[in-house]
Amino acid sequence: MAIKTKRTALIVFIIFTFLVSYSCKSNTAAENGTEKEEDPGIPVDVTKVIKGSVSANYSGTATLEAEGEALVVAKVSGVVKKIFVEEADSVKAGRVLAKLEDEQFIHELAQVETKLEELSNELQRNKELFNTKLISAEAYDRVKYEYRTQKSVFDLKKLNLAYTEIKAPISGIVSERFIKVGNMVTVNQQTFRVTDFDPLLAVLHVPEKELSKLQVGFPSNLTADAVPGETFAASILRISPVISAETGTFKVTVGVSDKTRKLKPGMFTRVNIVYDVHENTFLLPKDAILTEDIESSVFIVEEKVESKPEEADDPKAKTEPGNGAEPEKPARSLIVSKQTITIGYINSTHVEILSGVKLGDTVVTTGLNSLKDGAKVRIVEK
Repeated sequence: MAIKTKRTALIVFIIFTFLVSYSCKSNTAAENGTEKEEDPGIPVDVTKVIKGSVSANYSGTATLEAEGEALVVAKVSGVVKKIFVEEADSVKAGRVLAKLEDEQFIHELAQVETKLEELSNELQRNKELFNTKLISAEAYDRVKYEYRTQKSVFDLKKLNLAYTEIKAPISGIVSERFIKVGNMVTVNQQTFRVTDFDPLLAVLHVPEKELSKLQVGFPSNLTADAVPGETFAASILRISPVISAETGTFKVTVGVSDKTRKLKPGMFTRVNIVYDVHENTFLLPKDAILTEDIESSVFIVEEKVESKPEEADDPKAKTEPGNGAEPEKPARSLIVSKQTITIGYINSTHVEILSGVKLGDTVVTTGLNSLKDGAKVRIVEK
């Protein structure tokens, strides 16, 4: 019986020892696991401070208008006999756009011309008689006057016949046609509109504080919603010297020459005038700048060594010299530091940094509002 009791006690002892050992190992594994679960840091995208050029711009909106435009009117009355051009046709100054019926003008001119020839012959005879003193000076002057009057009538009839051809007064594009064949037109009635597309003008009304910055000839670029994805080169043609007392603005006329004819008068455009350029300056994307009130700042990413004081007190954590084991490398992490900056010119994508960063600094571009000075981060690979 004693032997059975001792055997039972031994079994209980072995089981207890096993459970205690298992519990210790579990606790050790749990502690080791906890130590391994380190904070990975806030995921961020980054960029580098680079050098480049940035321009100072003035931007505004305007509706395009033509530099040259003419309403072509009929100079004589008549029925439209033929039309030679259509809308969108390119024409040169002096080209015939339409022809009016001219039979009546031809007949009237012939009558006047016959009368003019008679007076011309009579004037020649009277001149010979006057030279031989067979007629008086008064009689000779009367014939001369009649001839000159008839010559004026002849020239007018000839001009009216020429006016039956309606011609383009300027070179350009036929933008509108107001008549059809068979229409009866009257004097000064509109027949065509001719528009000169080169150049097209964008008129801006600029605040007076910008007057000292802009000069004639400054380069510009122009975009239109109707022509997406394209930018057109332009330049300042004229600057008004007068400031409007009502609006506090002055007029700036920008000219654009579009050989492709994609731009049309009446299009809404955005104009960007470049008035200064800084070369070889520090640049960062706009997304990297955090603006709070009137202060601008960035988050610079720096690598720091993590120190573990508990390892210094644990002799087992240290590697004894001469035992052949490599010394454990110190842990490193990425920490952000908030840096106040001074900004300069700004373009559509980048900001000029005048102070606060140096070339090659790694700067955070996303999640700026959730970061704090000294926060741990990890860079997301794109």
